[in-house]
Amino acid sequence: MPLGTLDRTPPPFFRQGPSALTRVVFFASLAVFMMALDTRAGLTAPLRTALAVALHPVQQVVLAPVHALAGLSDYLGGIGTAREATQAAQARLAAQAAQALQAAQLQRENEQLRGLLGLRPRANVVSHAAQVVYDAADPYTRRVVIDRGSNHGLREGSPVIDPAGVLGQVTRLYPLSAEVTLLTDRDSAVPVLLPRSALRSIATGEPRRGVLELRFVAANADVQVGDRVETSGLDGVYPGGYPVGVVSRVDRRTKSDFAQIEVTPATPPDGARQVLVLDPLAPLPAAAASAPAPGASGTAARPTARGGSAP
Repeated sequence: MPLGTLDRTPPPFFRQGPSALTRVVFFASLAVFMMALDTRAGLTAPLRTALAVALHPVQQVVLAPVHALAGLSDYLGGIGTAREATQAAQARLAAQAAQALQAAQLQRENEQLRGLLGLRPRANVVSHAAQVVYDAADPYTRRVVIDRGSNHGLREGSPVIDPAGVLGQVTRLYPLSAEVTLLTDRDSAVPVLLPRSALRSIATGEPRRGVLELRFVAANADVQVGDRVETSGLDGVYPGGYPVGVVSRVDRRTKSDFAQIEVTPATPPDGARQVLVLDPLAPLPAAAASAPAPGASGTAARPTARGGSAP
């Protein structure tokens, strides 16, 4: 056989490109560069919105069997409960008839007194009913997804409540759905008021323990375990008087001048299903979307969750 016809190329085993370490360093650097570029320019926001719209029908199809089984279970097990609830509701309705008449009279008196004093009428908050669909995929945050979005009139920054109290705030809005940052998320903050002592503070989330913490409260402040915590309404986002939680721990023996105060949320984050989304009392300024709330420690990834400033 002539030597010129022999294949002198190396076998495939010896054909090597860049080393594994070089490829790891290259792709890691590329990932960090893309994340920094997205943080600065927000290039993936339109793509994320488009993917959310495209995947919404798929999510509904995947969740359809779960909803069907849940509905069947509720139907089979809820007939007797519905009858008992109907009887209890009729009894409560009879007992509340007199209270309703008294409340109407008090409301008329309140309107007359506010008119005499020249006070501004109380604002009527617009609300939207929604349902919690599932938890957000990010394991490092405390967020849930609801089945209402911008097409239903929701606005970014809207507070979300349930029958027990405040649940969180809308921080990411899509046409057909929205993400709600819970009060226990580390980027959440809400101005609060303790009615018993008239103390104002800011409640921030502690996701590891599932509680809230009152920041910058003096060690000698009049705070006791069991005190109710409500929204102060001073941020122009959360209406005043909505339950936030109950003080569960007060530690005054700290190295700083501030006490460590923990608050148990009024609404269990994992138990909310039917919620109500309220329109903010005042629209959030555009500059607030890029700066953390004053008076709150830490830097918020989404400052809309830090709905208010320090009272």
